[in-house]
This record gives sequence, structure tokens and C-alpha cells, in this order.
Amino acid sequence: MPRVTTKGQVTIPKEIREELGIEPGDEVVFEPVDGGYEIRKGAPTTETGGDPFEKYRGNAESDETMPERMRRLRAEYPRDTF
Repeated sequence: MPRVTTKGQVTIPKEIREELGIEPGDEVVFEPVDGGYEIRKGAPTTETGGDPFEKYRGNAESDETMPERMRRLRAEYPRDTF
């Protein structure tokens, strides 16, 4: 039976990690269920529960290439701004 370390950590048994598809670095969620807790694999989300990169998906709104955009931005902002 797993034990809690002084840091509050518990090792999830290999069989359970494999069954849930949990890999090193994954987040897990503990949900209260009937006087206990259920563990499940978490999904990367923002505070609002959405995809953190959703607003960046899709096509660019400009015909500029990245090098052109970088040159333009460098010219617009003084060097000591950053």
C-alpha cells in the first residue's frame, strides 16, 4: 500500500498509472466522491477551463512574414524599451 511522504506525495502504483494513461509530468485531479476521492488524469487547461492556446490558433491576420514583422516591430520600439 502506498504511503504519504513528509512532502505529502504518494506514488501511484504502476498498474493504475498505466490504466489511466498517466505519464511523468502529467497532472492528476482528485475529485470528492461518496466520502472518498477519485483520481483521474487531468487535461491542460486555463483558469477558465479552456485551451490555453485557443486564442492563438488559426491563420495569421497579416500577410507579413515573420522576418518582416520583426523588422517593423524593432523599428517601432526604442531599443531601451525591452
